[in-house]
Amino acid sequence: MRKCWGIILAFIVLSSCKKEEKTSSKNLVQIKAEKPIPKIYGFNLEKFDVLRDTIKNGDSFGKLMLQNHVDYPKIVKIAEEYKDTFDVKRIKVGKPYVILKAKDTTEKAQIFIYENDRINYTVVDLRDSVQAYTSKKKVKYVQREIAGVIKNSLSIDMDSLGVDYNVTLNLSDIYAWTIDFFRLEKGDEFKIIYNERYISDSIYAGVEPIKAAFFKHKGKPIYAFPYVTDSLKNIMDYFDQDANNLRSTFLKAPIKFNYRLSSRYNLRRRIAYYGYKVRPHKGTDYAAAIGTPIVATADGTVTESRRRGGNGKYVKIKHNGTYSTQYLHMKAQKVKKGEYVRQGDVIGWVGMTGNTGGPHVCYRFWKNGKQVDPLREKLPSAKPIADSLKTDYLAFIEPIKSQLDCIEYEEPIKEENENLITLNQENGTNQNQSYND
Repeated sequence: MRKCWGIILAFIVLSSCKKEEKTSSKNLVQIKAEKPIPKIYGFNLEKFDVLRDTIKNGDSFGKLMLQNHVDYPKIVKIAEEYKDTFDVKRIKVGKPYVILKAKDTTEKAQIFIYENDRINYTVVDLRDSVQAYTSKKKVKYVQREIAGVIKNSLSIDMDSLGVDYNVTLNLSDIYAWTIDFFRLEKGDEFKIIYNERYISDSIYAGVEPIKAAFFKHKGKPIYAFPYVTDSLKNIMDYFDQDANNLRSTFLKAPIKFNYRLSSRYNLRRRIAYYGYKVRPHKGTDYAAAIGTPIVATADGTVTESRRRGGNGKYVKIKHNGTYSTQYLHMKAQKVKKGEYVRQGDVIGWVGMTGNTGGPHVCYRFWKNGKQVDPLREKLPSAKPIADSLKTDYLAFIEPIKSQLDCIEYEEPIKEENENLITLNQENGTNQNQSYND
């Protein structure tokens, strides 16, 4: 009898295990079925055939849409009614795009997505009533603190710390009026706080504007903090620890980076080619590679944009009743007579037009109608923070300044080597340049 009960009990246990096995198996199937649905730009990919590509030479929005069986009236409607959202004439070669097509025999495009940059994109919905709108990818911001000591140049030393090249450019822009980055001294120090952007937590998408900076040049410490002085117009400038504006009315040079001061203003210059006769040079020459952008050193109105004699192609700008500037030997001009330009706007590109022995821009500077040496002029600074805002500003920067002061100086990345530096210098590139928006 005991033997029979043992057999019955064993059968019950085995049946129970099998039942649990089935239940577990069933649950496992349910879990597998609940996989997340793949999405892109908010659309369920499983509902479409997906085409990914980049804009190529000869491509246009109309051409791409016709190739993907979109009705011509819809193309016209997008082009005419959604110019403010998506200007079909301004799509650029190299920009990525995605077309979501119908999963049927028509293979007609349902959605066109154009990537304006790594984060922002435009959606053209071609289903039913046509519409277009802009949106952004989900972005994660990671704060980074950098500190270093000048041993070679700002570009090389920043690169050795693994910093995006855009941070170097941003830093040079902030201190463009107070520090000559081509006359840095070994031992000069810098500290920076900025945010890096990441898409989907891991895809690098560039950097945000610098949140705070510190530079010690020739023993003089200069802090930099961004502060909005006019909330209505959203006017933001960088100010130092004493609320002084770091911006001057004029930039120190008409080229932002990667240039060499090749010849200064000199009224007694003698040239061997002319038998060592005095040939005054009333400009300041900045040598740079052909095609390097030339920028306006201050706000003003273009009074000349033409080609003439030894000047080659040039632009002249009147800034006010006192100051004018001129930029010679351009490869091409970007502005026309009568245009108003802002400080830092690109007005042309370095070339070799006119009388010149190499690629450079000859920068000429007028004060009260007379050409003068801009490097010797004591140019006015921009206005400091208003007294009514100074107390708030000093309170605002106090914790950020403390954060900067606490950053410890870093050692360069060990994998850096002389060959890499030489290669970067020869190519004029940086290992992080591929991250540019």
